[in-house]
Amino acid sequence: MEDRKRKAAALKYKKGTPDAPKITAKGSGTVADKIIELAKASGVPIKEDKQLVEILSALDLYQEIPQELYKAVAEILAFIYSLSKKTPAAPGKAP
Repeated sequence: MEDRKRKAAALKYKKGTPDAPKITAKGSGTVADKIIELAKASGVPIKEDKQLVEILSALDLYQEIPQELYKAVAEILAFIYSLSKKTPAAPGKAP
C-alpha cells in the first residue's frame, strides 16, 4: 500500500544575508499537520508543492538548501512576497 501521508517542511530565510534558506521543521502525518497548523496560526503563508516537500524532507534539520533548489525556493519566496504585497527590501533598507 502506498504511503499517502501528508508531508510538510518549513523554511527560514533571513533576507539581507548571504545565507541560503534553511530547513527548520519537517515531518509527515500528525507532525506535518502540526507544522501546518502552527504556520496557519502564526500567519505564515503555505505553498503546496508535493515534489519539493519530498526533496526538502530528505534534508537534515537546519541544513541550508542545496544550490539545485534555489530556483524552486525562490519561486516560493516570490509567491509569499506577492501574498503579502511586499517586495524584499534591499540590503540595509527597511521593508
